[in-house]
Amino acid sequence: MAEQQKTIHLIITRQDGPDGTPYKQEFKIPYRPNMNIISCLMEIQRNPVTVDGKEVAPIVWEMNCLEEVCGACSMVINGKPRQSCTALVDKLEQPIRLEPMNTFPINRDLAVDRSRMFDALKRVKAWIPIDGTHDLGPGPRMPEVDRQWAYELSRCMTCGVCLEACPNVNDKSPFIGAFAISQVRLFNEHPTGKMNAEERLEGLMGEGGITDCGNSQNCVQSCPKGIPLTTSIASMNRATTVYSIKNFFRS
Repeated sequence: MAEQQKTIHLIITRQDGPDGTPYKQEFKIPYRPNMNIISCLMEIQRNPVTVDGKEVAPIVWEMNCLEEVCGACSMVINGKPRQSCTALVDKLEQPIRLEPMNTFPINRDLAVDRSRMFDALKRVKAWIPIDGTHDLGPGPRMPEVDRQWAYELSRCMTCGVCLEACPNVNDKSPFIGAFAISQVRLFNEHPTGKMNAEERLEGLMGEGGITDCGNSQNCVQSCPKGIPLTTSIASMNRATTVYSIKNFFRS
């Protein structure tokens, strides 16, 4: 009976639109064991009433897979950018403070526009092009030792947490972020992707590229997938330096 009387206290930063002014609202919802932040937001959506009894519009946020794969539900929880689907209430200090990631333009409430991440992937050509649409048969096989570390890099879900944690990503800097640098390493080491390696390095060497990294290492500490981002940055630093030297002597 005592457990049924427990509540969860949330303080949520809201914004009614891209040009709106941020404001905070407080909610208290019934406690249930094993709740995550998504289930809390769904409870508020079912009954959007603040602690002072005011009925408000439901909270806007994004979610999809609910198993830390899609990256859509990123937000700042108690001051730390992370995935809300794996943020368990029982492991969080109350009141739980939810804020949108400030690195990205805010659409509404906790939902942000991550377009800059997808634009960065286009810039560095983070894909393996194919020659036509016909079946070319199986590609070259990767050695198991290479496949293992490549798999770690491939787990990136474009969640934006590394950009939110990075002090070099802000409205005064066009830095593309550690995730894009790591994806260049992934595709440049792929047996087929190597043929476009120089194009990807060119994408890293322009304005906002790898030289804008301040090596704070916040990215690798905050990455929910534990991707070795700083290792990728070091590897691509060397690759771009070698490529620059080669270009110098070509000219």
